[in-house]
Amino acid sequence: MSELVSIITPTYNSEKFIEETIASVREQTYSNFELIIVDDCSTDRTVEIVKKFQLEDNRIRFIELDKNSGAAIARNTAIQQISGKYMTFLDGDDLWLPTFIEDSLKFSIDNHANFVFSSYMRYDEDLKPLLSDFIVPEKVSYFDILKSCPISCLTAFINVDVLGKKYMPLIQKRQDFGLWLSYLKEIDFAYGLAEPLAIYRMRKNSLSRNKWSLIKYQWQFYYEIEKLGLFSSLYYLFNWMARGFLKYRS
Repeated sequence: MSELVSIITPTYNSEKFIEETIASVREQTYSNFELIIVDDCSTDRTVEIVKKFQLEDNRIRFIELDKNSGAAIARNTAIQQISGKYMTFLDGDDLWLPTFIEDSLKFSIDNHANFVFSSYMRYDEDLKPLLSDFIVPEKVSYFDILKSCPISCLTAFINVDVLGKKYMPLIQKRQDFGLWLSYLKEIDFAYGLAEPLAIYRMRKNSLSRNKWSLIKYQWQFYYEIEKLGLFSSLYYLFNWMARGFLKYRS
């Protein structure tokens, strides 16, 4: 396996965690990668820290946005720049286990799976177990993830050489969900690895944990972006709410 893997990391005031995130990439057992970090006008020491690592490792590319534009713009800016056959994402506060790239790539090649994702551990800000590991299903379709999306941004692994580059919708939240939907409209399934290969850091102020704050954005996807109609949109929204509640209970 010698394919180049492109890793996309958006940052914004990530000084507390970005060193650990970059370290988890540099410690991968698979070394043929490029790490594209896009900073969204941080006001802390994030830029200083990233530039230090960039001097140490020529696989790290760093882009600074001219104005604060949000995660979708940051990720899309990186997507435009990727050179790899595979594309994957890692936010500036999350971590990969050392074999994440190697295992994801091997699974993709062995199973002819162009969209892969894996299970992950759920820790608090201090990297102590907070909830049980989130174990993903063997595969999901477009309609499956409308009900509940087990594809986390930190474990998605996509063969862009086959599926092509796609971009995240320019909305405030749930951009990654929009990207997964766009791919799953064109392929039957995304395939899951049961083994946890990443650590999702569940921060106290994380908006993604507050399902109530995300309801209007989820509704926007169903009704306005996917144009599923009133009753189908309500059906999928209620499924998403119920399953989301169960996802964070244990």
